[in-house]
Amino acid sequence: MKTAKMFDQLKAIIAIIAGSAIYSFGLLYFIIPNELMEGGVTGITVLLNYAFNLSPSISTMVLNIPLFLIGMKILGKRQSIYTGIGIASLTLFLWLFELLINRGFVVPFRTEHDYILASLYAGVTLGAGLGIVFRFGGTTGGSDIIARIINRKFGFSMGQIILSLDILIIGLSLFYIPLERILYTFVAVFIASKVIDFIQEGAYAAKAFTIISDKAPDMAEHISTEMERGVTLIPAVGVYSKQAKHMIYCVVSRQEIRRLTEIAKSLDPRAFIIINDVNDVHGEGFKEK
Repeated sequence: MKTAKMFDQLKAIIAIIAGSAIYSFGLLYFIIPNELMEGGVTGITVLLNYAFNLSPSISTMVLNIPLFLIGMKILGKRQSIYTGIGIASLTLFLWLFELLINRGFVVPFRTEHDYILASLYAGVTLGAGLGIVFRFGGTTGGSDIIARIINRKFGFSMGQIILSLDILIIGLSLFYIPLERILYTFVAVFIASKVIDFIQEGAYAAKAFTIISDKAPDMAEHISTEMERGVTLIPAVGVYSKQAKHMIYCVVSRQEIRRLTEIAKSLDPRAFIIINDVNDVHGEGFKEK
């Protein structure tokens, strides 16, 4: 049991370090070379770099120290350890990529016309990096700490919180950055928030069918036999008709949506079918985490 727990913790630490590396790369390879912006505390470090040519690695470390101390009291011991690893990794990789860029080993992506391409790549890399860090319980400091606290207290998704904080900080940067670059930055931030939620909620998505029909038992048998999917029959009572009936609940992959719909409609054209998105499905017939 201890070995398995240590393995899970080691896996989380490696993932947090990898996510921090991806985020650092996106910031120095796409954001800063094209004079775009970022949100949160990282956005402040970007502004300091533009205004005073301060190293992002140094300003990131200095600004994150007080937030890390706050996070230690609120997020608990394990979360604080992961956050400390995230902040240290972010600082280290920012310094490393700065060094590689300054010495000419890495040439940043710069464009004078197609900023939408830079925004797209920036959004994907920043979102992927943060999404990996968040999924394994870490943060990279700054607004990430605030986002995780709000997520735990109020249940808002990490992507939504980060997006709101980013809009606030980026709005303030209008005093320093041309409006055109700010608008491109919003594209990157929006994409990053979606990538964060995608990674947080699971890369494997499915569809949940809720079917209300007078022929539910027969329909469930056909679904189980023809599609080899687990089906649950739920007793129900129609409020208007006062008649007892069954509801079918079944989760299928996206590729099986049409097949399940055809089976239901062929047995009962008047069947009431509800289809919902399902994320991060585990169990027989679906990918494991």
